[in-house]
Amino acid sequence: MSGGGAAPPDRHRVVVTGMGLCSPIGNELDVVSEALALGRGGIVAVPEWPARFKMNTGVAGLVEGVTAKQYPRRKVRTMGRVALLSAYASERAIAHAGLDRERLGDGSVGLAYGSTHGSSAETEAYCREVFRTDSLQGIAGSQFLKFMSHTCAANLAEFFGIRGRVQPTCSACTSASQAIGTGYEYIREGHAQIMIVGGAEEAHFIPAGIFDVMFAASSKFNDAPGHTPRPFDAQRDGVVIGEGAGTLVLERYDLARARGATIHAEITGYATTCDGIHLTKPSWEGMARCMSLGLAAAGVEPDEVDYVNAHGTATELGDIAESKATAHVLGSKVPVSTQKSYTGHTLGACGALESVFSLLMMRDGFIAANRNLDQVDERCAALDYVRGSARQAQLNVVLNTNFAFGGINTALVFRRLRD
Repeated sequence: MSGGGAAPPDRHRVVVTGMGLCSPIGNELDVVSEALALGRGGIVAVPEWPARFKMNTGVAGLVEGVTAKQYPRRKVRTMGRVALLSAYASERAIAHAGLDRERLGDGSVGLAYGSTHGSSAETEAYCREVFRTDSLQGIAGSQFLKFMSHTCAANLAEFFGIRGRVQPTCSACTSASQAIGTGYEYIREGHAQIMIVGGAEEAHFIPAGIFDVMFAASSKFNDAPGHTPRPFDAQRDGVVIGEGAGTLVLERYDLARARGATIHAEITGYATTCDGIHLTKPSWEGMARCMSLGLAAAGVEPDEVDYVNAHGTATELGDIAESKATAHVLGSKVPVSTQKSYTGHTLGACGALESVFSLLMMRDGFIAANRNLDQVDERCAALDYVRGSARQAQLNVVLNTNFAFGGINTALVFRRLRD
């Protein structure tokens, strides 16, 4: 396939027909696009973490306006917050795609959805009660369903009555991007006509504490949360945990056209690889290999990429490795930014949220700037880091990259639709 054109005749083209989200910078597509265009972040102080748990970090990106009270109890009784966020985003994506609820249960619609793990808050509640009493008496039978690792996928399948393939993805920070890639492959190979895909995460001291004990969480800006995280900046001091959910509706191109659906972009390439070297130390060579494989799968040359939506966690080694890999594959002229500087690191949700952000930028003709990037770390590779304010741009090809513990890498290529 050359230049992202038509897929081979034995494979189906895959397009995005719906998007939905909830995030620290808004829960509506237009609100989020405006926040990105204006450089408006969503990081706030969480003083409870240092005060109660003796943590160094005390900032996070939180979602407002999503509660279980918005739904009938029978619909959310097995949902912790992470699954609730996924339901909120998915409901909006399905409506955005113009799909009837009846269609969702006809067997041709599947689901791939991820999170780092189940609900941290429900895990905490369960463990506190058991350890307090040394007994399982009083534990609700539904509690496990809230913190099991595939809680989002299982709850969404019931919530929407999905009867096609359901594939949970659980690979930390690549959970959502692997879900998108899985949905893409299922449709491409004819296993589904429509896939609901994405990822979610809830903010909690447990995931924040993991980075805290590894000395990889931001702690210098607890009193000035708007100044962190700082991806690629010389003064960056680590990850800021964020929460949210992002959902895409993927559809077979010919069927989407036939029903008159609005097509927001085409997915033309996907790759996922593993470094196989170290659980936490990033490998720029592994990242570069995944990027190259993603571009090759899309039939896209490096100079065709208009924008790279970087992973950009604001960790010392991660930013250096990622920038080096990007420069190695794409050169120094490609514009690069990351929305983790707006939302924090949403872990299992980031691949989906950043895909939605990318498509909004493609729709509205701009590239969001890196927030808090005052001075690029000289150890990071020379790239066109978008700084200051948003840049007007016609985006035809976007590369969205994500990387996770375990050396897991993903690359997704989105292209503006060309018939």
